[in-house]
Amino acid sequence: MYRLLRTFTALTALTAIGLTAGCSSGSGSTADPARSPAADVAAGPSTDAAKAPSTFWVDPDSPAARQVEKWERQGRAQDAEALKRISEQPLAVWPAGDDPAPDVRAATEGATKDGRTAVLVAYNIPHRDCGQHSAGGAHSSAFYREWVDAFAGAIGGAPAVVVLEPDAIPHIVDGCTPAEYHADRYQLLSEAIERFKRQPKVKVYLDAGNPGWITDAHKLSEPLIKAGIARADGFSLNVSNFQSDEVTKAYGRTLSATVGGKHFVMDTSRNGRGPLAGDREDAWCNPPGRGLGTPPTDRTGDPLLDAVLWIKRPGDSDGPCRGGPAAGQWWPDYALGLARNAKEA
Repeated sequence: MYRLLRTFTALTALTAIGLTAGCSSGSGSTADPARSPAADVAAGPSTDAAKAPSTFWVDPDSPAARQVEKWERQGRAQDAEALKRISEQPLAVWPAGDDPAPDVRAATEGATKDGRTAVLVAYNIPHRDCGQHSAGGAHSSAFYREWVDAFAGAIGGAPAVVVLEPDAIPHIVDGCTPAEYHADRYQLLSEAIERFKRQPKVKVYLDAGNPGWITDAHKLSEPLIKAGIARADGFSLNVSNFQSDEVTKAYGRTLSATVGGKHFVMDTSRNGRGPLAGDREDAWCNPPGRGLGTPPTDRTGDPLLDAVLWIKRPGDSDGPCRGGPAAGQWWPDYALGLARNAKEA
């Protein structure tokens, strides 16, 4: 996922804050200017939260799990052991293609068998990602409605968390999505929330970007309301981005106050070392030196934060930059770097 580069230009004046972008991001943060970026990263969650057990499903056949097995066969024991920091954690499932049902069903059936909750990402809105690395999405509004119906139907009565359409609302706010598509997008998101909530054990979180993209959280409140946030369980933050836990939580609390006290979840999959400083032009795409963040848990110690999740699957490429494969493709070398740089609890 991509964030328009003009976002970086708008944020260059915020020199007191360590600015970066990320796939599903713009750049920068809304940290207290009295605090250094390093302090924000170091603060993180409490040790108890970092070590808390997770109720979310771990896919035994994820790309990371298969890579561990491959490296063990090849005698790369140390690399395999390091990569277990990814393979042994619950990761979100992003159903692809015109029929999401097989992927959704596999995840929810696996989770039900293990007595856990599947984390799923619905990412197929028309005019997705403004034609950039993750461009695509449903070819029509009618097809999107069918896609969502198939997605929700495949969940059935299983417990699941659905992160709804990363980027869709922030791309309205930043001007990337043309104005003629706004009304339809609001309607589709609202209908999607209603459809998913017909499933008895589904929680839906409508994506709201990250604090380094739309730096003024208040700009998101009206669009979220138009998209039906009142009927959702809350919103998601930091998907595929690198903003620190404390910066993201502070932003979430601010945004929550503008949308009726809604709760939120946040992506910590790659924020263990915070965002990449300096190179704002392409810091959003496969930035070097990043690390795994707080492990997923629903025991956050924060009354508004329902869960920290690994929504972006660590090791999946952001796009063909810095030698990476296409967006969403597994990149074992990058995954290994994230694992080696993981934040210690």
